Amino acid sequence: MAVTTLRFNQVTPGLEPAGISARYRASVEMAAYADRNGFDLITLEEHHGADDGWSPSPLSTAAAVFGATERIAVIVCAILTPLYDPLRLAEDVSVLDHLSGGRLTLVAGLGYRPEEYTGLGKDWKQRGRLQDEVLETLLKAWTGEPFSYRGTTARVTPPPLSQPHPSLMVGGSSRVAVRRAVRLRLPFFTAAWLPELVTYYDELAAEAGFEGGFAMLPPQRTRMIHCTEDPDRAWARYGQHFLHEARTYASWQTADISSAVASAATTPEQLRAEGIYACLTPAECLTIAREESDLSGGTLLLHPLCGGMPIDAGWESLQLFRDQVIPQLT
Repeated sequence: MAVTTLRFNQVTPGLEPAGISARYRASVEMAAYADRNGFDLITLEEHHGADDGWSPSPLSTAAAVFGATERIAVIVCAILTPLYDPLRLAEDVSVLDHLSGGRLTLVAGLGYRPEEYTGLGKDWKQRGRLQDEVLETLLKAWTGEPFSYRGTTARVTPPPLSQPHPSLMVGGSSRVAVRRAVRLRLPFFTAAWLPELVTYYDELAAEAGFEGGFAMLPPQRTRMIHCTEDPDRAWARYGQHFLHEARTYASWQTADISSAVASAATTPEQLRAEGIYACLTPAECLTIAREESDLSGGTLLLHPLCGGMPIDAGWESLQLFRDQVIPQLT
C-alpha cells in the first residue's frame, strides 16, 4: 500500500510576520485534516538563519501537530542533533513521546551549513564528536536511570513511553555515518538513493552481531507533489514558488553532499523537466503509486505549502488528493 506523506517546512519568502503565522497555523490544520482522512505521515525539517524562515524549530511544530491529531506519525528528517544541549533534547523528546503516544521519529543529521553551527555557538569542525556525544547521551538518558555525564551524574525524567527508547535513526550519506549507526545499534536513513550504504550497513551489522537494525532508502525517484487537475496551469501559477525552494536548497549544497531532492534547475521549466517537483493529476498519482509499489511502497509525498505558495492552493491540492486518490489506495 502506498505511504502518503505531507512535507512542511514553513518557508515564507519575505518573512512577513502575518504570513509566517498563517503558514504555521495552516501546517497544523493540514496535519489535522491529514490525520482525519487517511494520510500516513508528516515530515518536518530543521534549518537556522535562513532568509525565508525555513523551519528552525521542528520539535515545537511536532508538539502542535500532536495536539491536533490522534494517529498520524511525524518524522523530523532531519533534526540537527549536534546543535542541541543533549539533556534538554532528551527531556523534550521524552515528553513529546508521551504526548504523541509514541508517534515521533527522529532522523539525526549533522547538517551541511557551517553558519548554522556558528550562529548557535557550536564548532563546525567538531560536528562528528558533538554528534557522538548527543546520541550517546540520548540513549543513556532515555533509560530513566542515573548516568555519568560531563564529570557529574545526570538523570532525565520522565522516561519515555516508547521502549527501549523513542524512534531514533542516524541520517547521512557517508560510510562514517553508517559506522556511527551500527556502533550505537541504531537504524540508518540514507539522505539519497545510495544502496551501497545499505549494503555497507548490513555488512557491518552482521560483523557486530547486531540483528535488530536496518537501513532505509528514500524512494529511488523522489517527487514532491502538488495534486491538480491542470498541471500546466499549476506550473504557470506556482512554478516560481517551487523554484524558490529548489534554489535555496541548492545554494546550501556542496560537492560532497548527496540529497534525494537536490536540483540543478534555474528556471521553472528546467525544474519541471527534472521531476523532483511535480504537478500531477490524481490519475498520475495513482499510476506512480502502482508502478513504484515493488520498489518503495508507492510513496506519495505532497508538499502543500511549498516555497511560500498560497495556502488556498495547498488546500486545493490536499482536498483533491483526499477525494480522488486516497480512496483508490485503500
